[in-house]
Amino acid sequence: MTIFADAAIERFVLDSRVAGPPLSVAQLRQGSRDRAHLRPKGPAMPARDEVAGGVAVRVFEQESKTRLVYLHGGGFVLGGLDTHDALCRRIAAATRTTVVAVDYRLAPEHPYPAAVDDALAVIDWAAGLGPVAVGGDSAGAFVAVLAARRSPAPLTAQILLCPLLDVTFDQPSAEEFGSGFTLDMPAHRDWVAAWAGEAHAVPNPLLFDLDGMPPALIVAAELDPLRDSATRYAARLADHGIDATYRVEPGMVHNFSTIVHLSAAAAAADARFLTDTVALIR
Repeated sequence: MTIFADAAIERFVLDSRVAGPPLSVAQLRQGSRDRAHLRPKGPAMPARDEVAGGVAVRVFEQESKTRLVYLHGGGFVLGGLDTHDALCRRIAAATRTTVVAVDYRLAPEHPYPAAVDDALAVIDWAAGLGPVAVGGDSAGAFVAVLAARRSPAPLTAQILLCPLLDVTFDQPSAEEFGSGFTLDMPAHRDWVAAWAGEAHAVPNPLLFDLDGMPPALIVAAELDPLRDSATRYAARLADHGIDATYRVEPGMVHNFSTIVHLSAAAAAADARFLTDTVALIR
């Protein structure tokens, strides 16, 4: 029996099961932006759009010398600066750390490694200004981990929220929660295939050498098809002697941070994520 974190999460899941007509990538992207505009805005703070290392970014300025380079989720196909503006503001306000949100190139127009190359360009730019951490949610977390592995600059932390950490989806949770729990795996597999092409060409964080990777915060959701890849990645970090704080939020669904205005349980889970981020990044 599935136990949801609260009644609002259950309603959100049930609403997500209502099927609509197939949509184009352009329509999906517009829908993602439209939903973001309906959510409450994040904390007020100085923010500016600029170009860093040749990549469009949005900088949420805070007093800390550390910069968190943040990669948004969206299955490598959706998402952008506007869809994750509120989350980046919450992270910046909680940590007092300047967050640099990256508008990396998306599939299918720009397959792997375009997103990782963009992340590395921004990390290199930020490293010229002070200490750098990297983070992301969902597919953005995958980009963050690959960028951390390739980065010549030392990184202070990796902050991963509901992360996708294996594009093969070869875990039990992908089967158990892959339909009817907000993240539809058949569609998601298509998006990932558009980005990754032949999956074996993309480095797998569950297999590659983790030596030298920075300390991690990994927060997963119990009812998320991506949960088990997060569990395995956290275990691998521990095996390599890398400090990793790992937690699974019970009764929670993928990317609960987008529904903090609908669910008290999601808001509480988001607050725990922010508290743990503060502990690691400062």
